Amino acid sequence: MHGPGSASWLLVALCAGSGAYCLLRMRSGAEEQRRTAGGEALMGFGMAVMALPAAVLDPPREVWLGYAAVFAAAGLRTAWPAGRGPRHLRRARSPRHLHHAVGALAMVYMSAAMVTAPGGHAAGHGGAGVPAVTGALLLYFAGHVLLSGARLAPVGGAPGTGAPDLGTPGHRRPPLESVGGWADRPELVLVCRLAMSMGMLAMLLAL
Repeated sequence: MHGPGSASWLLVALCAGSGAYCLLRMRSGAEEQRRTAGGEALMGFGMAVMALPAAVLDPPREVWLGYAAVFAAAGLRTAWPAGRGPRHLRRARSPRHLHHAVGALAMVYMSAAMVTAPGGHAAGHGGAGVPAVTGALLLYFAGHVLLSGARLAPVGGAPGTGAPDLGTPGHRRPPLESVGGWADRPELVLVCRLAMSMGMLAMLLAL
């Protein structure tokens, strides 16, 4: 990434840590958690590899083409699930799944920028990508960061009610004290998604 090497490694650690927590969430007892955690883990580790400094990892252009294909497939799977029933269509249109589709689109876009950039590694060099697309993605992820931060802020409520419900719309989670394990803690899930959006912002700014 552009700037001190420590900044690049901080971004790598942020994305890899988010991916690792998503792997933990795949052990959740909730089916919806397991379904979304796999895609988010792929996103986190993919961002971590992409954020590595060129001095450490500078793969050929074919690798970035493969990256684009993988995340294009992940985005299509999110946008058009295998099931054709109304329940699957409603799930595909949920804000969370739309966010995953935008994230996959951003990864495809940055992978394409890596292919077209001189040396095959755009991060930190600047001038890669289409300014209008980069700007639109920056606005989207900046908005997601602000919205997620606002949802994490303490809100007035009855004591002992735990964190606000951050799960599936229409489904109330039990109080935090009764949730077993780290994988189902809604505030940690939101922090994980916030961290990945911040990482995406940093990477888009480096294009």
